[in-house]
Amino acid sequence: MNKKLAAALSGGAVLVLALTGCSSDEGNKELDAWAKKVCDPVPAQNRKISTAYDAITKAAKDTTSTPEELQKTDSQAFQDLAEGYKARADVINTAGAPPGVEGGATKQRDAVTKLTALSTAYADLKKKVDELDTKNQGKFATGLKTVSAEMKQMESQRNSALTALKNLEQGDTKQALAEQTGCKQATTSAPATKS
Repeated sequence: MNKKLAAALSGGAVLVLALTGCSSDEGNKELDAWAKKVCDPVPAQNRKISTAYDAITKAAKDTTSTPEELQKTDSQAFQDLAEGYKARADVINTAGAPPGVEGGATKQRDAVTKLTALSTAYADLKKKVDELDTKNQGKFATGLKTVSAEMKQMESQRNSALTALKNLEQGDTKQALAEQTGCKQATTSAPATKS
């Protein structure tokens, strides 16, 4: 049943790489300043998110863990995912709309909304994991299976957040982000993921 939890993560780590471009341009100073605000915290956010996904995947494959160990690992990972996506939403919200970008405010609000919703969904999964009965193996297994199914259903929500981030980072915005050290670090340090 834990393999389902690992499978549910297959597209999740893709969000780790969002807000990282690969092209460069001269850019403009206002947009560059905006991109710096967005990119500076990206490496720390990505580490937190990547580590959480790795912990869930490892726990899902580990057949020797006790229910208490699984609960502790999954709970911490879901909390880290909730905090990581909330932090990303907060940074984009604080940075405001990318200056001089057509439709930038709408794209920025959409990204903040979708990342916040994803954060809330992971916080809800943490609560559900915390409430699992680790003293009863059968009940724990059933509860973990339910959590795994819910996480799998979150795939469309993760994809929606990824799409919102990609929409935010088009054109001049993408070029400005690509020039920032934080986004460059995230690109070079991120592991390869399957989508």
